Amino acid sequence: YIYCKHVKFNFWRNRSVFCPIPVIPIGNMTPVITGKMQIGIFLHDAYMKYKDHQAFGLYMFLKPFLVIADPDLIRTVLTKDFESFQDRGLHFNEKLNPLYDNLFFMNGNRWKNMRKKMTPIFTPYKINQMFAIVKECGEELTKFLETKAKMRESVEMKDMFARYTIDVIMSTAFGIQSNCIKEPNNEYQIQGKNILRIKIIRFILSISIPKIMDFFSIPLTDRSITSFYTNIFQKTVEYRQAHKVIKKDFMDLLIQLMEKGHVDDDKKTDVTSTINKFTMKEAIAQSFLFFLAGFETSAATATFALYELAHNPDIQDKVHKEIDEVLAKHNDGLTSTTIKEMEYVEKVIDETLRKYPPLPMLNRICTKDITLSSTTDIHLPKGTSILIPILGLHRDPSIYPDPDKFDPDRFNLDEK
Repeated sequence: YIYCKHVKFNFWRNRSVFCPIPVIPIGNMTPVITGKMQIGIFLHDAYMKYKDHQAFGLYMFLKPFLVIADPDLIRTVLTKDFESFQDRGLHFNEKLNPLYDNLFFMNGNRWKNMRKKMTPIFTPYKINQMFAIVKECGEELTKFLETKAKMRESVEMKDMFARYTIDVIMSTAFGIQSNCIKEPNNEYQIQGKNILRIKIIRFILSISIPKIMDFFSIPLTDRSITSFYTNIFQKTVEYRQAHKVIKKDFMDLLIQLMEKGHVDDDKKTDVTSTINKFTMKEAIAQSFLFFLAGFETSAATATFALYELAHNPDIQDKVHKEIDEVLAKHNDGLTSTTIKEMEYVEKVIDETLRKYPPLPMLNRICTKDITLSSTTDIHLPKGTSILIPILGLHRDPSIYPDPDKFDPDRFNLDEK
């Protein structure tokens, strides 16, 4: 008790940073630790309460976090002094969690090197090549919903979009027809849901006391998920290499990185180099990131967009009209080019992301000692964790007037 009170919980006081009085030994985040409040909501409430301090401290167990509320300080962390905050500080043990050995969880030079390898995969040209796969899954979704509409059956759209996004990602990242739209309870859908069921205590421990996870060999996700995705990826790679299958999808690009160390048209890389080649393990982890980043985020955003359109029929009519008008101008139907012409649709998606950000916070960690300049200089030692309360910023009436109102016109060029 004395050690916590006078040593560990003096971290912010010693640096003249405001911090609400922590509860020994669990700190300030009791509702999050007990599972009674989602961390994004907790940070939103803390932001609204303490934002006048520009930055304030919190503790999760004995670990201190600096929550940055001032937009100028946020720019400093994310852009101006990026080199001092390039790591997210997410802990993972690659032996226990091989699927998490990917770009999102990597730090330092490993992150830089992996980013260089991955960047050529996401050029507009290569993404456009994958559009046919996305469109094909969309047509399956359309047929399924038309059948439901004729039968006048209600549809749970969150579940429906989750099945659609799994079909898209499994097709592009794994080259597999998962058929989740037609078969809602197949293995791909079940495993997709299991990924999101990270036990809250594991998540809390991985953020605040990661050494406990290592000591007791506790993986972040169940080992069955690791086995499932490893097996399907390896089988797909082996089949494609044996039968010379080329589909111009994400899986093809990963195979190129495994075989050549670069993707086609990337002339900066030495073709004969073996140093840059992906291992099977690295390729599996990057494909899993593709799934992790695209599945729930896309399904939730699409669901919230439809929810708001249902509540705002005037906006829905405007969206419908724009889609019809753009498609009427093009004989080749829906393409990546026609989608870019749907400016109002994009504003609707942007406003959905403002009101319902899929990731309610950003996290960074100091990679070296630094002083954050504001009205009060904040001295941060290397290893200090940073939290940026995205949901709080997006719902702040001083930044977005009437924040609970769904208003796509916030993203007009003059308003942006």
